[in-house]
Formats: sequence, structure tokens, C-alpha cells
Amino acid sequence: MPRMSSSITNYDGSIVTTPQVQVKPKSVDELQEILRDTHKYPAPVRAMGSNHSLTPCAASTGTIIDMSGLKAIVKIDEQAMTLTAQAGLQIVEAARELRKKKLQFLLNIEIGNLTLGSAACCQTKDALDGVELGQLNSYVTSIKWVSPSGTLEEASAGKNPEKLPLIRASYGLAGVVYEVTFKIKPLEIVKFDYHVHKVEELTDDIIAKAIASNQTMVMWTIDDDMVIQTRNAATELKHEWLGNARRFGWNFLGAFVGRGLREHLSGDKRERREDRLADIEIGFYRLLSAGGGFTLNPPDKTVDYSKTKRSARYAFTFWAFPRAAFVKNLQDYVKWADAYYEQHGFRCNMPLGSYFIHKDRSSLLSYTWDGDIISLDPIHAPGEKEQQAWADFLKAFNEWAHERGGIPLLNQSPFVRKAHVIAAYGERWTQLADWLKIVDPTRRMVNEFFGELLP
Repeated sequence: MPRMSSSITNYDGSIVTTPQVQVKPKSVDELQEILRDTHKYPAPVRAMGSNHSLTPCAASTGTIIDMSGLKAIVKIDEQAMTLTAQAGLQIVEAARELRKKKLQFLLNIEIGNLTLGSAACCQTKDALDGVELGQLNSYVTSIKWVSPSGTLEEASAGKNPEKLPLIRASYGLAGVVYEVTFKIKPLEIVKFDYHVHKVEELTDDIIAKAIASNQTMVMWTIDDDMVIQTRNAATELKHEWLGNARRFGWNFLGAFVGRGLREHLSGDKRERREDRLADIEIGFYRLLSAGGGFTLNPPDKTVDYSKTKRSARYAFTFWAFPRAAFVKNLQDYVKWADAYYEQHGFRCNMPLGSYFIHKDRSSLLSYTWDGDIISLDPIHAPGEKEQQAWADFLKAFNEWAHERGGIPLLNQSPFVRKAHVIAAYGERWTQLADWLKIVDPTRRMVNEFFGELLP
């Protein structure tokens, strides 16, 4: 079962890890053997799904467990409206099977290669399906895992319910999730509309009205323009081919063009081309707005990145902020980013994302624990020449966001520091750490990244 060691690189190429052992279990019994045998499978032990995380949360100098050998669907229950599956199954794979029965997840997130196990025990985001809640693990009704000592554990509404908020926040630190149950529902049709505003003219009233008059929304900032993308229920498909165009944009075109300009042009010429590209993108959104938007089935907004060429891959970061502070934060960010460009010659080559997510206490580390949030997500497709410039930008942005009371994610906020985590999660971080000391007293699951963050 164990394989010889070799280096593993994450999706965007920013993290390389070299474990002593890589192993791909195909049964729960094998998974238990891995956790029990501390000599053959040295610590730290980390489970790995599709390796899309932007932090070293899955990295290990000990043992990495490849979860792709555990991806069977256990049951699709059309009466209870739940899907039970093994943890290595990806969202996009599960969605295909659900669609055959005209069913879907409650949240159909964009990164379809997220595994169900990661979705259950890490924090995620989705604004365009987040009519009620916007974090996938909020819709997990049962989680089964192998503890750091190799025992079988379970939490659900009917069994150890007090552990559900803890395991949903565990990031694999309480053991390895092997089976999960998610809520599902009948396949829907939704409509996306687009409204363009100048950032400097944006008001709290505009945002409040957009929230009140639509099911939910997400926002995209391109230079000094901001696009509000709203979602509402629909009854028939209209211009649904635009859903394919949207996926093509995220899966290839946006990052490929943005990265290509940085690789092959420089100075004023590059800046003019990037400005022109931004004008074209805003023009496209204005056309969508004038044409009445389009409709699609929610699973069609999920993107399969498994075959995306490296030249078309992008990276991002995520920080959550109180909804009431969004307009000021956005306007301040645009000014800060412009000043950073003037000083350092770096700016992101893709839109800034902003996700509206409702208050939610399903997970102990929910970033909406205290109320609704709207995030600021710089997105960038860094070429080989820009790796360090992108890293420097992310570190500077972290401090900017931290000073404004932002909340990072441990798998989606690169270069997050202990001070950021303590300020954002406070006593909840301590509570989780205290539980982990009980379930993993030898710190078998704790890698260097989490070792620096935990109290």
C-alpha cells in the first residue's frame, strides 16, 4: 500500500511538499492500519484530496494519505434527500450522479474538484447558491472518521451531535474523514443578472437593496467598476449556453490571457493592454445586463479544473468582513491596491471577488459566526516571473485585512499567521485546540503549518 516518496505540488504551484510516505488506502480497514502504525506511517499524517488548498494545510514531511481510493457513492436517498459517499469523491463527480436523478447539492461551489471529505471538515464559500447558508459543511448531516489512534468515530444529528461543529472545523486535525452525508434537493433553474456600478459611487443603500430584492449575490470589481451578480429562481432555461462560456472563462480564458500578458509584455504596453482587457470585460457585463442575464441549472456553474493547463491556472485569497463595512472596505481596498501598484509595480490581473454569505454557526470556525459577511478575494494568475511579487502582495494584503478585523480561512488565505487566526477566531480557536489535545494528544495529525497556528 505505501509508495516511495516523491514531491507533491498543489494546484496553483505555490506549495511543494515531500512526505516520507505516500499511501492510497482503498478501504476503511486500511485507513485504520495507517493511523495505528506509527512506525510505518510516521507523523505528521495528513489526508489529501485534490490538493487545491492555497495554504500548506495538507503538507507533510511524514505521511500523506491520497483519498482518491475512497470515492464510492454509498447511497442516494430520494426520500430523506441525502447523498452518502466516501470522502475522496469530488463534488463534480457526485454532482454528475445526482443529476442523473434530477437532483443537486444545496451548494454547487465553483471549484468542483473539492472532495466531499474536505468539504465536510474545512471551510468553503458559495454566494450564488447561498440563499440560506453559504458554507458546504453546514449541509453535512453525518461525518464518519478514523481517529488519530485508529478508532472509528461518528457525529450526526442523532449520534454525538455535540461533535458536529467541532469536526466540521477540524481541517483533518481530529483524524481522517472517510464517509459523509450531505443534504440534497431537486434540480433547480436559477437566473443570473448583472448590474455595473462605479466603485466610488457605490453606497450602503445600493448593497442593502441588492440583498433585500434578490435571493443572493456575488460581486466582481474590475479596476474602478464593480459588478453585482444577482441570483433568483427561474422556471425555464434562457441563454443557458452562457453558462458554458462562464465555465470556459474561469477554467481557461481569464487566467490564460492575464498570465500571458504578464509573461510576454512589460511597461506601458502591458498596462495599456490590461486596461483595454478590463474595458472589454466590463463591456461584456453591460451586454449581459442589457440582455436580461441568463439562466442555468446550479450544477452548471461548478468547474472541473482537473485538466486545466498550468498556463491557465489562477490563485486567490479570502478574507471575510462584516457586511455593514463592505462599501468602505471595498473603496479603501481599491485605493490601497492602486497605491501598492504605484509603489511596487504589481497589481492583480483578474477581478476582485466579493462573496455575500449569511450568518452561520454550524461550524465552530464559521467565518460568519457573528453575522453576515462580504469578502474581499484578490484573484491572480501568476506566471513564473511573478511568483515572488504575488507572494509579497498576499502578505501585504493579509496585514491590511487583519488591521480591519478581517477573518481568514486556514485553507484559502495564503501566508496566514497565528496572530491573524487568534484575532479572527478568539476563544473558538482555543476551544478547538483544547478538543484536539484530547483526541490527538501526541499531535499525530499536526503538520508544521498547523503547529505554528495552534495555541
